[in-house]
Amino acid sequence: MELKVIAYARNGHSDKFGIPRQSREESPILTRIVFEPEYSVPEALRGIEGYSHLWLIWGFSEGERLKVKGERGEWSPTVRPPRLGGNKRIGVFATRSPFRPNPLGLSSVRLVGIVENGKLSGISESRNPGIPKEKGSELIVSGADLMDGTPIYDIKPYLSFSDSHPDAQNGFAEETKDYRLVVRWDMIGLITDQSPTNHLLITYYSPTNNILLDGRVKDEMEYILSQDPRPAYQDDPEREYKLDYAGYTITFLVNRQEVIVKKLEKTSK
Repeated sequence: MELKVIAYARNGHSDKFGIPRQSREESPILTRIVFEPEYSVPEALRGIEGYSHLWLIWGFSEGERLKVKGERGEWSPTVRPPRLGGNKRIGVFATRSPFRPNPLGLSSVRLVGIVENGKLSGISESRNPGIPKEKGSELIVSGADLMDGTPIYDIKPYLSFSDSHPDAQNGFAEETKDYRLVVRWDMIGLITDQSPTNHLLITYYSPTNNILLDGRVKDEMEYILSQDPRPAYQDDPEREYKLDYAGYTITFLVNRQEVIVKKLEKTSK
């Protein structure tokens, strides 16, 4: 069976470090689903505005590379989930690990906007992640756990009467589903202003750099950091980590239940 890429995900996740481990309803991160020319036709989206949520079927964009360069050069029947400290092995089919026989992913997302021929509907300008200048079709979704450039193979409507199971058991994931950290910006000053598009603008300044940061992007950064992107086996309060998001590099450390942002820089690459 040949799978055709119908679209690509576009968002601020330029690196896999920091991508949410699951798609979550409360995530403020917006992702553009940009259709390939063959599938960028309004007729293919006719009626989709009637749904609040969608299923995305996608491919781990680095899945084949990971499989080839893995320890054994082939898939393994067990994996070590990061949330379990990286030491305990679990069956691959009992996890959502990218190290799979077929590197496919499935995400439930909220549909918040539709772009047709460069015109946006269903989302306020204050949350607009960027309307393309070229003509074509896009979907704007929230809650996706996807890296920028992730290939999308199919999109299906989410049906609450058949897809929702409130009494479902969550296995080992139940232990960490509500895990959150508090985010603190270790900065000298913060200035707020309004941009032409009514976004809150935040000027982060220190003795070495001054950066103008969109308030929406700051909210997204805080959400990502609150999820604790570190591997669970790393718990050194003095160790600094670097995370790239939306054109910025965030330097942070974690001390107990608090994420401390030490530096914010424009990404050099």
